[in-house]
Amino acid sequence: MSPFNFTHILTQAVDELSESESYQGLFHQHTDGNPLPSATVLKDIIDLARAIIFPGYFGNSNVNSRTVTYHTGVNVERLFDLLTGQVLAGLCFGSDDGCDCCTEQQREEAARIAAAFISRLPQLRRLLATDVEAAYNGDPAAHSFGEVISCYPAIRAISNYRIAHELLVLGVPLIPRIITEMAHSETGIDIHPGAQIGSHFTIDHGTGVVIGETCIIGNNVKLYQGVTLGAKSFPLDADGKPIKGIPRHPILEDNVIVYSNATILGRITVGKGATVGGNIWVTEDVPAGARIVQTKAKK
Repeated sequence: MSPFNFTHILTQAVDELSESESYQGLFHQHTDGNPLPSATVLKDIIDLARAIIFPGYFGNSNVNSRTVTYHTGVNVERLFDLLTGQVLAGLCFGSDDGCDCCTEQQREEAARIAAAFISRLPQLRRLLATDVEAAYNGDPAAHSFGEVISCYPAIRAISNYRIAHELLVLGVPLIPRIITEMAHSETGIDIHPGAQIGSHFTIDHGTGVVIGETCIIGNNVKLYQGVTLGAKSFPLDADGKPIKGIPRHPILEDNVIVYSNATILGRITVGKGATVGGNIWVTEDVPAGARIVQTKAKK
């Protein structure tokens, strides 16, 4: 018995998949020579940034006070080269000027953005140091800053977020979202790069936390696992499509604590020093200093 011939099935599938109607809206036409966003390179960029911000905890383990300048210089130079390429990929990928090639102006802009990002690394380190401090002070199980930096998924997710947020502020399309989604895959913590988050921010445990694009979070805020800071509804335009960019996520003022599996929806404000208990839905403003918990069922 001759083997079954699959050629006609494969040929038909290729023909159908090659019809332009089938991939409309799903196809990015690449031009030879243009860089493409690369998850592999972006991982290298994150690893380098972490090695620069937390020397000795990531990257070369032989860093000491005598060699830190050398290692930082090497890492910064490599980071600049890799980041320039990925920023350029983002600029070309997100271009809406109808050009199918990266321009010299975009290449110069990519280098300028990469340099501007690197100039902000000292401030990023200062900010992330407050997050490490908050995680350490907020968890009796933490025995050292080193344990927090090395082990806590929140620090990995927050560091990715803070890197991505800086790139977004600098005008880089697409790449910031890829960076935060990498942390989402790694830690189960989903922070949109567009969110605005103050200092001394921590997430205890972290799995399942969602922080939406237009969230504004103040200083000294603590979230527990499973917290959602989401949108209650999506206003639609005349064509029935969601209107982009409007404020639709919560504002958490300074010193707020939100316990596990709480869901806070819509453009509402949780006032300074408020506490939101676990396993509840909040869709209205919470006054400063309030304590919102589940209502006990009457017997």
